[in-house]
Amino acid sequence: MPSAAIVPAAGKGERFGAAKLLADVHGAPMLERTLRALLEGGIDDVIVVLAVESEVTRRRSAVAALGEPRVRIVVNPDPARGMFSSIQCGLHDVRPASRAILVLPGDMPFVRPGTVTAVLAAARGSAEPISPTHNGRRGHPLALPSCARAALLAADPRGSLDDVLRLLSLPRREVPVDDAGILRDVDTAADLSTAATPRR
Repeated sequence: MPSAAIVPAAGKGERFGAAKLLADVHGAPMLERTLRALLEGGIDDVIVVLAVESEVTRRRSAVAALGEPRVRIVVNPDPARGMFSSIQCGLHDVRPASRAILVLPGDMPFVRPGTVTAVLAAARGSAEPISPTHNGRRGHPLALPSCARAALLAADPRGSLDDVLRLLSLPRREVPVDDAGILRDVDTAADLSTAATPRR
């Protein structure tokens, strides 16, 4: 069953400073590590949602994974609406055959490929959202059921994904994983200075 992943990466990253997604994380750009986790975890189609004027768009060659055949770029024309609008931009481009759809923000470079594989396995054929958990806390990547795609696309882009899922009354399934990276998004440079051990 084909799978897809949406990587919202259109935010300005103002709290971090310039070029957050190109910042070095254990020898590789942050976005590179995020994309590699998805590719190595078995995702068939990775959709990266960028802003028109983002640093990643201007320096695309800095992220080698963006040249992979399984990776595509979609532009969010108005990322100021919030992350959910980027998720919707990605959903618009998900191929109809995709039955498992994961969401992993571009600033989460510590997620392990094995976690992606575990969430993907749980999502196949499921009509419920799937969240990995670590020590009882939910994290990413979140798997969306394909049956919710139309409702998610019709929702207000200025809302949040969690709010829309609650309105749809979709119960969330949880998959416990031994991966603290599912909880670690990078908002500031200090988040990297206290980074966990590299996954590889």
